[in-house]
Amino acid sequence: MGSESQSVAVAPALGFGAQERATYAQDPFKSLGRLYPEPESPTRTPFQRDRDRIIHSSAFRRLKHKTQVFVYHEGDHYRTRLTHTIEVSQIARSLARALRLDEDLAECLALAHDLGHTPFGHEGEDVMHECMAPYGGFDHNAQSLRVVTSLEQRYAEFDGLNLAWETLEGLVKHNGPLVSAEGAPLGKFSGSELPFAIREYAKSQDLGLDTWPSAEAQAAAIADDIAYDAHDLDDGLRAGLFRIDEMKEVPFLASILAEVDAKYPGLEESRRIHEIVRRSITRMVEDVISESMRRLSELAPRTVDDIRNAGCCVVDFSAEMAAREKEVKRFLFARVYRHEDVLAVRKLVARVVRDLFARFLAEPTLLPSPWNRGLEGLGQEQMARRVCDYIAGMTDRFAMDEHRRLFDDTPDLG
Repeated sequence: MGSESQSVAVAPALGFGAQERATYAQDPFKSLGRLYPEPESPTRTPFQRDRDRIIHSSAFRRLKHKTQVFVYHEGDHYRTRLTHTIEVSQIARSLARALRLDEDLAECLALAHDLGHTPFGHEGEDVMHECMAPYGGFDHNAQSLRVVTSLEQRYAEFDGLNLAWETLEGLVKHNGPLVSAEGAPLGKFSGSELPFAIREYAKSQDLGLDTWPSAEAQAAAIADDIAYDAHDLDDGLRAGLFRIDEMKEVPFLASILAEVDAKYPGLEESRRIHEIVRRSITRMVEDVISESMRRLSELAPRTVDDIRNAGCCVVDFSAEMAAREKEVKRFLFARVYRHEDVLAVRKLVARVVRDLFARFLAEPTLLPSPWNRGLEGLGQEQMARRVCDYIAGMTDRFAMDEHRRLFDDTPDLG
């Protein structure tokens, strides 16, 4: 289905005035509450309050100096974790508005979804998982939960941000149920165990790990995919990792390129790139809205629990768009993530993370305050988790500074 016909199909859902929330949306006034009870705000719903707590957190601010694909020294116009997060939140709100969901919860989950990312993007995460393999591994989604429930220490009465149950549920079940009805880990955790942060928090609060999350959480998850694809295309083009004409190898991108060139022949390169990116986002968003409306119509959910117990995702791409999106990802993998220039930097930053972990684990007294408090009573696994938490919270720049403090041969990323 082309972009034009999709626009007609979803137009009724795209009203610009205030809309009544659907019965299957998460009602902020029926929240299951917070782990530590607090008086309700007289001016904000629980989800608006959660959004504000996330925005004001230290972990959120640090996202501005954490790698998306390109490390900070490579230019000021490439995405960081922060700008990616803001773009995801915009798409998530758009989807939520069209589907009559709670926009604040969708935005809140989008803003929180990358709080647990390490410095240096996925390379940092991969190395951290490698270092933590003997101690339960590392997963950035689980680390995001750890950040908002433990590591943020700002409030007088509790650790973490004390977010609403629905926010924590959507954050931890980012990609669907984590366990079967019998409690067996699913997906990438199948045959092993859930990450430490999730297992640890489950002792305090049951987040319903065997069901799907709310439609708002599903909207935030698919918004992440849409933003990731479109903006890595943008950054990859602007970085010169591939040429615009190479996108003709991907039918989805080829059709967009043909549309832009037909309407704007001779358009300058920077505007041509932007037109391709914006049309890519529009087509994907409109497809998700159209497909989700179809699924919701078939399911006919009356409550948010009908969404949780549907047994499948209800906010998603159509089968056709899902196949196209996979083609885009394969193209990005080959042209961007595996480009020799990107791989060269990844190799250097991997060494930084690996060196820092090994040094702090061997000599934990080198950890700065307050991370070096109470070391005497920690076992090896607890010590490794302390080091992991410290490094995972670092920005790219701070990780490089810490490496220079501890080593004489810090790599030059330039």
